[in-house]
Amino acid sequence: MTITAPDPTGTATKGELPKIVSVDDHVIEPPHVWLDRLPAKYHEVGPHVERLRVSNLKFNGMQYAFDLDPEGREADFWCYEDLKVPHRRIIAAVGYPKDEVTLTPITYDEMRPGCYDQAARLEDMDLNWTEASLSFPTFPRFCGQTFLEAKDRELAMLCVRAYNDWMVEEWSANTGGRLVPLCIVPLWDADEAAAEVRRNAARGVHAVCFSEIPPYLDLPSVHSGFWEPFFQACAETNTVVNMHIGSSSRMPATSTDAPPSVTATLSFNHAMGSLADFLFSGVLVRHPDLKLAYSEGQIGWLPYCLERADDVWNQFRGWAFDKELVPEPPSTYFKRQVYGCFFRDNHGLKSLDEIGVDNVTFETDYPHSDSTWPDTKEIAEKMFAGLDDETIYKIVRGNAIRMLSLDLD
Repeated sequence: MTITAPDPTGTATKGELPKIVSVDDHVIEPPHVWLDRLPAKYHEVGPHVERLRVSNLKFNGMQYAFDLDPEGREADFWCYEDLKVPHRRIIAAVGYPKDEVTLTPITYDEMRPGCYDQAARLEDMDLNWTEASLSFPTFPRFCGQTFLEAKDRELAMLCVRAYNDWMVEEWSANTGGRLVPLCIVPLWDADEAAAEVRRNAARGVHAVCFSEIPPYLDLPSVHSGFWEPFFQACAETNTVVNMHIGSSSRMPATSTDAPPSVTATLSFNHAMGSLADFLFSGVLVRHPDLKLAYSEGQIGWLPYCLERADDVWNQFRGWAFDKELVPEPPSTYFKRQVYGCFFRDNHGLKSLDEIGVDNVTFETDYPHSDSTWPDTKEIAEKMFAGLDDETIYKIVRGNAIRMLSLDLD
C-alpha cells in the first residue's frame, strides 16, 4: 500500500502513513502528582499511593470489588479519603500478551514505564508511529468523577487544580506539542468549571474532559441550562469538550449477570445517547463555535443516528422538540461541530461519505487493553486501504490538528 500525504506530512516520508495524532490515550498518574501540589495537611487524606495486598479482584460494569488480604497479591493502590483503588493490568495492558491482559492487580514496577513516565511515553509513541497524543486521566476517572464524589469539596477543588497543573507543567511540558494537555473541571459548579477552562486556556490548553451523560452522575442534563457558563467558556477559548465512553460512570449492559464482553460490545451506546442529547438541546445552536469529541466511541453507528435524528426533526416537529432550539436538521450541527473518534472500525470507514470525512479522528488507546500499540501503523494501513491520500491524512492527523488547535504542521 502506498500513501502520499499532502504536504506537510509531519515526519513521515513520501509513501508512508502520515504520523499519527492520537485523540484518545491514557496516562496513569505517577505517585507524586498530588503530594507535590497539595498542602501538607492534606497528604494523608489526599490522593497518594500505598502498596497493599489484595485478593478476589472482580469487575462488574464500572465497579471493582476486592478483599484486602495480607496473603494476597501486591498491588499499588490510589488512596483518597475513604477510597482505595488498585491498579489493574487491563489499564496498563501494553507489553502483555492478549491472554495475559487480565484483572490481575499490579504495581508500578509491573507496568510498562510509558504508562506513567513522560520520556518513556515519548519513546513508545515513536515505536508506534505516533507524533502527538491526548491522554485522559486514570485515578480522577475519565472526566474527574472521583473528585465529584469526594466528601471534602475544598480538597476536591485543590485536587482538580493540582491535576491540571501537573498535566500542563509536567506531563505535557517541553515535548514540542507531542503530549497534548487535557484538563478536568470541578463538575459540581458550572461557574468554577468555566473559570478552570479559562485558567488553563490562558496557558495553551484547548481540551477538557466532560461527562457524556451528566444525569448519570446526579448532575443536571445538557437540556437544563446549568452548563451554559461552561459551554460558553469552552466556545470562547476554542476548548474542545472530550467525552470518553464511561465518563458517566456507567457502561451499557443488559443485565447484572451479563459478562463484561456484553458491555464492551455495547460500549458506544452512551456516546450515541449523548449525541442525541446535544443535537436536540440547542447547545450547539447557541454556541456555534463549541466543539465536541466522542472519545473511544467509534464511528460506525453515526450514519443511522444522524439519519434518525433528521427524520425525527422532520416527522415530529409538531411535538417532539422546541423548533426554536433546533431550527435546522440536527445533522447540520454534527457536521459543523462534532468529531467521532475511533481505533478499529471498518464499517465506519465504509460510511465516511455519510459521516463526513472532516468529522473523524483516530486514536491508539495506549495503554489500555483495546490499544493497537505497537502495531497501530500496520493496522491503520490495512484499514485505510482504498482510501485516497487526502482522506487518510485528515483521519490520521489533519482533523485532530484542527480539532485540538495544535501547532504541529
